[in-house]
Amino acid sequence: MTTELRVLRPGEWDDWFEAVELAFGGVAASPEERELDRAVTEPDRSLAVCDGDQYVGTATAFSFRLSVPGGAVVPAAGVSMVSVATTHRRRGILTAMMRRQLDDVRAGGEPLALLTASEPAIYGRFGYGAATQQMSAEIDTARVQLAVPAGTDDVRLRFAKPADARDVCEALYAQQVAGRPGMLARRPHWEGVPLLDPVSEREGASPLRCVLADLDGETVGYARFHVKPEWDAAGAKGTVVLRDLEAVDPTAYAALWRFLFDIDLTSRIRARNRPVDDPWQHLVSDIRRCDVRLRDSLYVRLVDVGAALEARTYQAPVDVVFEVADAFCPWNEGRWRLRCDDKGGASCKRTHEAADLALSVRELGAAYLGGVSLAALAGAGRVRELRPGALGEASVAFGTAVAPFLPHGF
Repeated sequence: MTTELRVLRPGEWDDWFEAVELAFGGVAASPEERELDRAVTEPDRSLAVCDGDQYVGTATAFSFRLSVPGGAVVPAAGVSMVSVATTHRRRGILTAMMRRQLDDVRAGGEPLALLTASEPAIYGRFGYGAATQQMSAEIDTARVQLAVPAGTDDVRLRFAKPADARDVCEALYAQQVAGRPGMLARRPHWEGVPLLDPVSEREGASPLRCVLADLDGETVGYARFHVKPEWDAAGAKGTVVLRDLEAVDPTAYAALWRFLFDIDLTSRIRARNRPVDDPWQHLVSDIRRCDVRLRDSLYVRLVDVGAALEARTYQAPVDVVFEVADAFCPWNEGRWRLRCDDKGGASCKRTHEAADLALSVRELGAAYLGGVSLAALAGAGRVRELRPGALGEASVAFGTAVAPFLPHGF
């Protein structure tokens, strides 16, 4: 039989989603996860590749809005649930889905496509560059102390049921979006992602807990976490598993971390996904006992080079011509002149002028949010400087004051 690539039809979601589960190990999602996945799936943006009555390829895209340097929130396609059945490898199915998807993204006017990669080696050939990292840490709270700023004692903390505190936490999250590139402005149903708490995922830890931080009568921060009890012959050595923490005030931020350090019967905090410049690193007495690790997180693909580069601002004035290679989306190929004045506004137009830097769209995606230096990519041979000085100018301009960060997957 021949395969057919098409948009998901009404009534097919359950069978289609089971094909996704099978491709990712065959473990069924919990009822809560399944319900949320169904709610956020956009059927008209979901692709199925069928061989007879079997789903042998899947992919979807979410209609996101992504924060970029300068605070703008830009339309972006969040690519997810991409799978090819093991029985149908090396038949061009993935390439066909990527082709259809990026054509649709372009037609819809979204300048960016995003994904988190289960296997990082796959997506570079389709123009996606690793643009953000996430930090994990295992903090030995029995040996590490915190030095909190003045005013921390003025913050009042209170427990709240996670579901009851959802709206106030979402309001605080929304305040953070414009200030840190890489964050997603949550659309309806996505507020449920931080509250997912299936028993199967707790690994022996408690149900999700929530603490709110109040200052001068206003809620200015929150932390959501689990506690995993553990004992040995010497006594309690439980773990606080931090899910997320946001605060709009430094004292509230410090108060929440101090609370996590002080939870009874625990001796460590496990933080799984934090920004690489998370300020707690400057509160602790011994960073070596925090077992800090980094890994790739958000991958960015410029679908429309001109529109994408105009959507963000730059740290310094710049006038540079890029020679862009993009074999998979040839409409991006060629020379683009990026100009930014000292007010931060940018224009990026096609040009016939001599190129200053040569790179592929993958490198532009990696550098787009300011977390990856063009100079570092040049050191790896992935960016070529054609005009002396252009690399330094562009590297400074593309930087950001805070590291980009994706707070949750999709």
